[in-house]
Amino acid sequence: MENLRGILFMVASMAAFAIEDAFLKAAAADLPVGQLIFVNCAFGTVIFGAIARAQGHALFARGAWGGMALVRNLSEMFSTLGYVTALALIPLSLAAAIIQASPILLTLAAALFLGETVGWRRWAAVVVGVIGVWVILRPGAEGFDPDALWAVASVLGLTLREIATRRVAASVGGMQLAFSACVMLTGLGVAMMAVEGGPVMPDAGGAGLLAGVVIFGTLGYGAVIAAARTGEIAVVTPFRYTRLLFALIIGAAIFAERPDAATLTGAGLIIGSGLYTLARERKRRKLLAQTAIPTTSPAAPVRLDNP
Repeated sequence: MENLRGILFMVASMAAFAIEDAFLKAAAADLPVGQLIFVNCAFGTVIFGAIARAQGHALFARGAWGGMALVRNLSEMFSTLGYVTALALIPLSLAAAIIQASPILLTLAAALFLGETVGWRRWAAVVVGVIGVWVILRPGAEGFDPDALWAVASVLGLTLREIATRRVAASVGGMQLAFSACVMLTGLGVAMMAVEGGPVMPDAGGAGLLAGVVIFGTLGYGAVIAAARTGEIAVVTPFRYTRLLFALIIGAAIFAERPDAATLTGAGLIIGSGLYTLARERKRRKLLAQTAIPTTSPAAPVRLDNP
């Protein structure tokens, strides 16, 4: 029952994030990217700061602002800039398809930078995932859209963010990190608005779109936290890919998008390789748990199963 609740929370969060993306894309037609980042992250600064304080955490603890936390936040800024820009320039379904490659690249980065052992099966899944991105982008082909590289940049930023997060001191709370990241992202929005010529006063429709961004972004974040706390991570995580399904539906219904065969094929390769990677990781962790010798029974036999 807990896993079912976790799955429902995860699906709900992905739906909320897809709707947030739609509001961002619609708002980007009249408002500069920097202003979109500023509004969204200024609200997040208030929310995450309040939660962190309620949890008894200091908002400006050194560990949340320097070292690997700083690297994490800079990566978050790079990723956010890439993704919001991509939403403004390319179809929603295309941006959502490319962003699904993040778990695949994380496997590659963990092997290269964290020294994690990756077997040939997961390496094969990484290759398939990269091929999927290549199929979607079609570099050199007639259908190639250079603006899609903004989404690729976002994936790279997300990957580096996750690697840096694993190196942040365990004493730094998640809400402290979220607060510091939002502060820096708000600063990024201000800097971008200065370059873009300043903020634009939205009309009633634009204000409504900005409100939608904030509301659904907050709902999505809350639901994904609830999913992580309710169900088993290995069971719940694969349902992150429902975000692409929601993006395809919203893109078709609201923006009249019709993804071509290459986009759908590439997305299928990315999701398939991602699900296989998650399955292999789950099996590997299960094996490690089985081979661990319980401290309460030092003489317990070690069980070795074929991975």
